[in-house]
Amino acid sequence: MLNEFKDFIAKGNVMDMAVGIIIGAAFTAIVTSMVGDLLMPVIGMITNGVDFSNLFIALDGNTYDSLKAAEEAGAPVMKHGLFINAVINFLIVAFVIFLVVKKVNSMKKKEEEAPAAPAEDIVLLTEIRDSLKK
Repeated sequence: MLNEFKDFIAKGNVMDMAVGIIIGAAFTAIVTSMVGDLLMPVIGMITNGVDFSNLFIALDGNTYDSLKAAEEAGAPVMKHGLFINAVINFLIVAFVIFLVVKKVNSMKKKEEEAPAAPAEDIVLLTEIRDSLKK
């Protein structure tokens, strides 16, 4: 059973998946920073200073100045602003992945369209076959 597990781990697909997960985690950090540090301030400026990360509804009926104040008071809150940020993160990641997949697919199509040059062995065998026919 241990040998089977080693074979499973050593397979290329598992290793490729592990590399993809690690790169995906690093990419998520970049996208999170891009959204939080670059896009949200611009969106906030366009929307007259709305900070999505600070949008919330206190479920206890009280009013709080900020999300942090509501959490410090122990109030149950619906953090719909953080949800908006998560949706924006998802859309950006999905769009970037779409662009990458589209580029990879177009590169594959170019490889498929280019006719493969016949191997020297095949050319030689074809010549032998043709000479035998004569």
